Amino acid sequence: MSPEIADLLRREGPLPLARVMAIAADHYYATREPFGVAGDFVTAPEISQMFGELIGLWLADMWLRAGSPAPVILAEAGPGRGTLMADALRAIGRAAPALRAALSVHFIEKSPRLRTLQAKAVPEAAWHDDLSTLPTDAPLLLVANEFLDALPLTQFERVEDGWVMRRVELTSRGPRWDRSVGANLAFLPAEIRDSPPGSVHERNFGAEQVAAAVARRLAAQGGAALFIDYGYSGPATGDTLQALKGGRFADALETLGEADISAHVDFAAIARAAAAHARVFGPQPQGPFLQAIGLDDRAEALKRLASLERRAEIEAARVRLCAAGAMGRLFQVLGIVGRDWPVPAGFPTLQA
Repeated sequence: MSPEIADLLRREGPLPLARVMAIAADHYYATREPFGVAGDFVTAPEISQMFGELIGLWLADMWLRAGSPAPVILAEAGPGRGTLMADALRAIGRAAPALRAALSVHFIEKSPRLRTLQAKAVPEAAWHDDLSTLPTDAPLLLVANEFLDALPLTQFERVEDGWVMRRVELTSRGPRWDRSVGANLAFLPAEIRDSPPGSVHERNFGAEQVAAAVARRLAAQGGAALFIDYGYSGPATGDTLQALKGGRFADALETLGEADISAHVDFAAIARAAAAHARVFGPQPQGPFLQAIGLDDRAEALKRLASLERRAEIEAARVRLCAAGAMGRLFQVLGIVGRDWPVPAGFPTLQA
C-alpha cells in the first residue's frame, strides 16, 4: 500500500471502497508505467496493431454509412499510451481519408504522465479530465478499451444480520475490510437479497453513469461508441476485485496505489444504463466481434509481407485476441449507437 493511502486511512478511518479505489488508481497511473511487458499488464492494442486498426475501420464504416457527417469528434476514454488511437488513425487515413480530414481527436485522461506519452503517439489530441468537457457541436465517435473496469466500485457483503457496504480500514496488522455500514437494499437485485452470508454483490455506479452520459450524447449529437472490457452479463454474486503487479495477481488491499486495481464489468447493468437513451448492441465476446470485422483477413494480409518469425508473432497475437481460452471470451464488446445511425458491424443482435 502506498504511504499516501495509508496516511489517509489513518487520518479518516474506514472509507468506502469506491473512494479508496479512485484514490489508488489516480496515484498508480500518476506514478507508474502500467503497460507492456515491463509494466503490470498488457492491453489488446499493445499485443498487436491489428486491434487498433480494426477499431479504426469499424469507426470509419459507421461514419460512412451514417452519411459522412463533418466535422466529427473522435474520442478515446482511458487511452493508455495512445497506441490504439495511433493505429486507428492510420487505418482511417488509408480507408476513409475524408473522415481523417473531418475529425478532431480527444482523449479522456487525467494522468499528466500518461498525457505526455499520449502526446508522443498522437500529437494532435486535446485532453479532458472527463466526458463533460467534450465538444457537443458534432457527432461523437468514442472508444473505451479497458476503461470501465478501473472505475470506482461499490461492494455489498451479506453478513449474518443483513447486507453491509464494504469499506477499507487500516489496522495494526494492515488493511482489511470494515463491514459496519448497513446497505440500502434498493441497490441490490431482488434475486440476490436472500443470498447466504459471505456473498458479495458489486455495483459500479460510475461505469453506469458514464454509459448513460455517452448514450445521452449520442442521442443528442449522433454517433457511436464501443466499450471493450473483461466482464460478464449479470446480475452476479461474487467478488471480482483484483490487482495486477508485475504481470501477476496481487492482494488488492495490500497493494493499493502500487498495482493496477480493477473489477469485472457487469455489461448487463451498463447496457441498461445506456438503453434508456440510445440503441445498445451486445455484449458480444471480443473474439467473434473481431473476427466479424476482419481480424483473420488482416492477419493473413500482414503475414503475406512478413518473415517466418514475424508470421508466427502475428498468428500468436491473433489467437491471443480472439481465442476463447485467451481474451476472446473473457473480454466483451458493447456498442451504443445514436438512434438515427446505422446498425454497427460485428453485433448479431440488438440488446435493447
